[in-house]
Amino acid sequence: MDDSIRLLDYFYIDAADRPGEAARILERLREAGVDLLGFSGFPQGRRSQLDFMPADAAAFRAVARKERWKLTGPKKGFLVQGTDRVGAVADILGRLGAAGINVTASDAVCAGAGRFGMLFWVKPRDVKRAAKALGVG
Repeated sequence: MDDSIRLLDYFYIDAADRPGEAARILERLREAGVDLLGFSGFPQGRRSQLDFMPADAAAFRAVARKERWKLTGPKKGFLVQGTDRVGAVADILGRLGAAGINVTASDAVCAGAGRFGMLFWVKPRDVKRAAKALGVG
């Protein structure tokens, strides 16, 4: 297995659930040169929750402050990057399940060129146990 698993800070904002809103926010981050290691968005009632895993939390916070976005976080999430294979995600989730850890949410994709990526979240009380179960130092 050639997986890299990292524990990262993530932030989220509550945004309007309308066409182009996430693109507008992401454009502000791009203009400021903020690199994201992960991004996820989903509806939350009549609003949307947008999750950001920035490479540089301070730079991300500076843009959020300038734009007057109401941030929640930092919280903790995991980023997995690895060699794509049948059952890659099942391997990760199986290790967590065997440790008695419930995954709150996850997103995974085939990244092409034989690679895959995955974001996942566990309850705050399970972060240290999840890191230990996956060998994250």
